[in-house]
Amino acid sequence: MHPVNLEPGDQPFADATPRAVQPLAAQSVGVGVIGLGNVGSGTLAILAENADQIALKLGFPLRVEAVCSRSVADKQIPAALGSPVRTTNWREVVDHPDVQIVVELVGGTTVAREIIEAAAARGKSVVTANKELMALSGADLWDSAIAARINMAMEASVAGGIPIHAVLREGISGDRINTLYGILNGTCNYILTEIERRGAGFDSVLREAQEAGYAEADPSADVDGFDARSKLAILAALAFGERIVPADIYTEGIRRITPIDFGYAHMLRHTIRLICAARQTPDGLLLSVRPSLIPQSTILAGVRGAYNAVWVRGKYGADTFYYGRGAGPHPTGVAVVSDLMRVAREIRSGSPERVSPFAHARLGEYLPIPISLNRAAYYLRFRVKDRPGIIAQLAAALAAESISIEGVLQLPDEDASDLPFVITVEPTTEQALRDALARMAKMEFLIEPPLAMPIEASL
Repeated sequence: MHPVNLEPGDQPFADATPRAVQPLAAQSVGVGVIGLGNVGSGTLAILAENADQIALKLGFPLRVEAVCSRSVADKQIPAALGSPVRTTNWREVVDHPDVQIVVELVGGTTVAREIIEAAAARGKSVVTANKELMALSGADLWDSAIAARINMAMEASVAGGIPIHAVLREGISGDRINTLYGILNGTCNYILTEIERRGAGFDSVLREAQEAGYAEADPSADVDGFDARSKLAILAALAFGERIVPADIYTEGIRRITPIDFGYAHMLRHTIRLICAARQTPDGLLLSVRPSLIPQSTILAGVRGAYNAVWVRGKYGADTFYYGRGAGPHPTGVAVVSDLMRVAREIRSGSPERVSPFAHARLGEYLPIPISLNRAAYYLRFRVKDRPGIIAQLAAALAAESISIEGVLQLPDEDASDLPFVITVEPTTEQALRDALARMAKMEFLIEPPLAMPIEASL
């Protein structure tokens, strides 16, 4: 390199001369938000309060051009967002000429799908928090998004406060995942940990959860496992590259869990959580959402209250763990805004290459294996009218299916007319266990069908 001789007053680099900077407002990306419930309101609050940081990270601002809600007149829109169009008609948001990204936060699978399809037809990208729709039809909607050359982002659909989509989609995408366990429903986890902590019954804790806003007036989606099932369907597609729908997943809820179950679980040095499990076995992919016994020594056992967690085991990267708030206006709002930022970058850069929200260019057509092939040790809790010979009859029903008893547990109880006790069995198939339970169903001393839960050994 030859030296440069400068005369006094010369500028060493012509490009160092200050240039006029185009105002950021002229470079903004327009956003339309449909649905102003808890998540929608939290999203608007973050867009308003964190606008400077968002613009600093992006190099341009996000501008809310329109908002939609059936009760939009009653909604408080942060003053920092200016005066976006307010409407009760979602089509006005999708059709707004300055809206480049449509945020769908209405939930459900009918109107929400219409919104996403209408946005794609108009060449507008979509951000959604809709776990139910993404679990049921997400892969098809992504195919439509590819054809329309727009993006679709859904980080907020599972474990809002945990960027688990980004982890599976990009963070550990070089690994080959063989096992995923999750606590994916904050309502169930709150109820179970309160039963465990205080010895209160399910019904009373559920009422408290409803009063605290953790549970809906109709709690079925949460306590019967359906919400967690939708989330697992999405994560399983991300982790294993297969087209999974909720109906593929064996599901049980937590309504039958009692304080006595935690007492027996503690005797076994375990606790009880609603576990979402996806495991590659020699026979195929096994999926389930069900209450399970997990060792107290495991990291998942320490997940309490309305928190979510996901534990992933890969062939090469071994174990990783992700923990945080699974719901709420601000944690989920952060996920929505982060998706908005990612999509806005693509719009500004004009990048034609997209990472699929399902982490794979195309999902395979695949049916998971039936839960009857699951092999595990099991916890069986009985309620009986006490009389001689009960254990012998139950043992005979198990022996008839080649199931070995590992132990019998009975805490002190003075009520012989409703006596609880537990039998744990050595690893067996779920089918064999079900056949044994069918034999037991005819026994007159049972007050209710036995409660059966797997004892997870691979955590």
